Amino acid sequence: MDKRTLGQLEVSALGLGCMGMSPVYGPVDDDESIRVVHRALDLGVTFLDTADVYGTGHNEELVGRAIRDRRDEVVLATKFGIREVVGGGEVRVDGSPEYVRAAVERSLTRLGVDTIDLYYLHRRDPNVPIEDTVGAMSDLVDAGKVRYLGLSEVSVDTLVRAHSAHPITALQSEFSLFNRDLADSVLPTCAELGIGVVPYSPVGRGFLTGNVDALRDLPEGDFRRGLPQFQGENLDANIALARRVQGLAETLGVTPVQVALAWLLAQHAHLVPIPGTKRVRYLEENAAAADVRLTPEQLAEIDSALPGGSVSGARYTEAGLAAVNR
Repeated sequence: MDKRTLGQLEVSALGLGCMGMSPVYGPVDDDESIRVVHRALDLGVTFLDTADVYGTGHNEELVGRAIRDRRDEVVLATKFGIREVVGGGEVRVDGSPEYVRAAVERSLTRLGVDTIDLYYLHRRDPNVPIEDTVGAMSDLVDAGKVRYLGLSEVSVDTLVRAHSAHPITALQSEFSLFNRDLADSVLPTCAELGIGVVPYSPVGRGFLTGNVDALRDLPEGDFRRGLPQFQGENLDANIALARRVQGLAETLGVTPVQVALAWLLAQHAHLVPIPGTKRVRYLEENAAAADVRLTPEQLAEIDSALPGGSVSGARYTEAGLAAVNR
């Protein structure tokens, strides 16, 4: 697979989001998840993304087991800062220097590694100056516990201030054909500062997978059931939009997922989506998107079929939105 750079960090053009390997979208199978990680490495997908809050530590432990004998093949990213998911999208965050130092030790232990390649602040703590949080993260770089620093779901102002305190390698935020808030101000700022962009939920939390009917009957425990875009009339309207992308994919001879990922890859040279899956067959479909090259005319056709701002409903609940873009 082709490589891309996030700041000074070289990674595969597509990463693997591991969150769904913990019980976030319903039942999981650890053995199958480990097979997915191994197959990803075989395909050249070497950029793995996890977080301490996913499965309350389960996800980091799982990824650690999966890479135990293949650590030198992996660019490993994890996140800290969310102490607790309260419910309804509300999170309790901690960006204090003391929490930074404690959190990294727990993540290193669960992952079974000496160094984390990319360490993100998962959500900004509004009660702690970002310079203090990033300063403590910078100390981890000096100590050799972390190689590069990242932020997730922060405002442009926070990004600029953080970058002044210590170089920020990557910004991870939700970005897809379905949710494009990042494009207006954050992408240009990242380009100006030399910060890479890592879109999570790059296939619209499942809307762009081609299996849209399954979204009407999500299993118990799937957190998407509580998101506005998946409810009532919003869901009906968004499924109709997704079917437009399905139609375009058929004319292009690829799958809707591959259209969504190829569209993202065309938006920015230093952008690396991290589609998540817990099944080998979907991983292989995702990885093949790295070879899809969309022409300017095809990109314009996609934008016309699913214009920015056309999706119904917010991407998070009101409580969830309160934790982003700050």
